[in-house]
Amino acid sequence: MTTIYFWTIVAYMIFLVGVGAWRSRGVETQEDFSVAGRQLNTFVLFGTMLATWIGTGSVFGNSEKVYQVGIAAMILPLGELLGIALLSFLAAKARRVSAITVQDILEARYNKWARVLGVVTLVMTATTIVSYQYRAAGAVINLALPSLDFRTAVIIVTVFIIIYTALAGMFSVAYTDLAMGITMIIGMTIALPFVWTRAGGYAGMTATIPASHFSLLGPIGWKEAIGLLLPPALLVLGDANMYQRFFSARTEGMAARATVWLLFGVLFMELMIILTAWAGSALEWQGGNLERPGRVLAYVARDYLPVWLGAVLMTTIMAIIVSTAISYLLVPATAIVRDVYQRFVNPEASERSLVWLLRLFVFGLGGIAYIISTYSEKFLTVALRAYTIYGTGVTPSLVAALVWKRATAIGSVSSIITGVGTTLIWEFGGYGERTGVDPVIPAIALSVIVLIVVSLLTAPPNRKQLAPFYGEEIS
Repeated sequence: MTTIYFWTIVAYMIFLVGVGAWRSRGVETQEDFSVAGRQLNTFVLFGTMLATWIGTGSVFGNSEKVYQVGIAAMILPLGELLGIALLSFLAAKARRVSAITVQDILEARYNKWARVLGVVTLVMTATTIVSYQYRAAGAVINLALPSLDFRTAVIIVTVFIIIYTALAGMFSVAYTDLAMGITMIIGMTIALPFVWTRAGGYAGMTATIPASHFSLLGPIGWKEAIGLLLPPALLVLGDANMYQRFFSARTEGMAARATVWLLFGVLFMELMIILTAWAGSALEWQGGNLERPGRVLAYVARDYLPVWLGAVLMTTIMAIIVSTAISYLLVPATAIVRDVYQRFVNPEASERSLVWLLRLFVFGLGGIAYIISTYSEKFLTVALRAYTIYGTGVTPSLVAALVWKRATAIGSVSSIITGVGTTLIWEFGGYGERTGVDPVIPAIALSVIVLIVVSLLTAPPNRKQLAPFYGEEIS
């Protein structure tokens, strides 16, 4: 049966490569590769944003938390849903700027140093996120074909993800993301009732897992809750992937509408994943000592479902992982080429050379992400740290660029350095362990305070800096 799962996944991956190769014929410019020629409609935007956001953190990280605390994990989507709701108010304004990267906004609104720091923060965050997508995808392949060594499986999916991303960039990613988004919705919708029934329903679950796993409150204290909710909220509010989709939209209205649809799509997918993992934890309880609880959905797909449904769920999990990995690999490559090479090294570079350089950096960053992937399998922990670095570093300055006229270049640069620096010092200095306070709390507080105070103490931005963002609103 596992052979069927494996070859179903392989067939799906081959299909994606075929689409990428076909779409790559239309890639001629940097805008084609990075923002799909700004031609995406609402439906495609919704699909690609959903497929990008729902990734390993949802499937493996949230499943691990569900196995540990039960239904109390229902709070996990609240942070990202709040972030998406706020993001919906920024979508149209971001599209109006007609940028290619978030760093374009940072320099236009602040200065070149904000752009450079934005690139550094993005590359740190995105390559880390890609790294644990590799491990997750390798785990799925390994479960589908146990005879294949885990490390070999990780190498296989790494090569696939890199090649696919390099083929056509956003021009093909957006449309295959749409297919993967549809696969996710259908796969999880079908899987939940089967898993729930196999677990014996609510009565069967109460006989297997502890009573504490049925409490909405209690297992997660307020400090832990803040540490779980704030990082994804801050990441999605300033996520370069989301903004790159806004820049790819045909119109401002399509960008805004797609973000509203994303809110409901993420709510549906996260609830389906959590409920399926909850029922699946009853099937894989093993006294609460499951060695890799993050893999509970994959275990259920392999061991407890009909073969056809197991293949569907395995492929769904792979689609969720791969779509996120591709997007987070594309964004930093675009940032380096656009925001460093084209901006500072060779402003007159031809469109063809830029496209090939983008592909080269996809390979380079993909290789770095693979090296990082060899260090940790704690999906949720690694995800939250990556989210925190970006969310406390870039998000305050990015949001301020769009909504606060008084934000200044010095305030932005100081804020980015403070957010990233505080996160790293708090994490590696051991302050989190000693105080029980997650790095996101001091990092976001200091980042925002520094942004506001330094901006108010320095000269306000000039009309040229404000014009692209506020137009006639400038007083």
